[in-house]
Amino acid sequence: MKNTIFKGMATAMVTPMTAAGVDYDALARFIDFQLESGIHALLAVGTTGESATLSPEERKEIIRFTVKRVNGRVPVIAGTGTNNTEHVLEYTRSACGDGADAVLVVTPYYNKATQSGLIAHFTAVADASEKPVILYNVPSRTGCNLLPATVAALAEHENIAAIKEASGNMDQVMELFARCGDKIDIYSGEDALTVPMMAMGGAGCISVLTDVVPGLGVEMAEKALRGDFAGAAALQCRLLPLIRALFSQVNPIPAKAAVSAMGFGEEHLRLPLTPMEEPFRGNLLAEMRKLGVRV
Repeated sequence: MKNTIFKGMATAMVTPMTAAGVDYDALARFIDFQLESGIHALLAVGTTGESATLSPEERKEIIRFTVKRVNGRVPVIAGTGTNNTEHVLEYTRSACGDGADAVLVVTPYYNKATQSGLIAHFTAVADASEKPVILYNVPSRTGCNLLPATVAALAEHENIAAIKEASGNMDQVMELFARCGDKIDIYSGEDALTVPMMAMGGAGCISVLTDVVPGLGVEMAEKALRGDFAGAAALQCRLLPLIRALFSQVNPIPAKAAVSAMGFGEEHLRLPLTPMEEPFRGNLLAEMRKLGVRV
């Protein structure tokens, strides 16, 4: 097994914005909130951070800002994936140079690729990266499924350290563990499957849930890491209604609504994303209140 980037919960952070641009004051306060809550790692410029509508310079600056604000207290993972390999290489080199501890690279969306093409794409990124690479498989968003046999081939690369697996297909997840669980770390990319995947040997979750309740997410993961799977499962079940509310509309629409209601910036999203609709918003806020979140 290669060196582990983190164990437990990493928050896939929202990017607070206004009509004028990124709200760095709100982002600073949000990072501080996450750190004070005991989060194990932070992901900047992932899907939840609206990476698809950020300019190239915004992407780079958010990563620089996050690295500086965190100041080594937890690992910072930089989302550097796009559907253009040359752009991924540019973003990856920049993130490594700016101090990110690892990079998260999604499968190429829209272009998609054959499994051979995916091996070539991720190998090029891993060859160019100075930091460990986390593969990201989320076929519901990309239309491209990174199969376990392909991950097993990529796991032989010394710089590919982990995968964020968000297929939601437990048969595929089990095959992934069987083929690769002793070679790379496997993180859940589905909040609802965090404990089941950790019970199989997963290292944790890269989470949307912890944008809202990082302390409870950390508690759940740490129970699982200690082998208290009954306690972790009970907490997972308690959190399930909020998890469902956070995915009741397209991510990151609910996450941005939740974080804004908590006081971390405006509920501003860039088109084609639009603000959360009723009755979804009311249900989300109600579930947050049940867990003691002030909104």
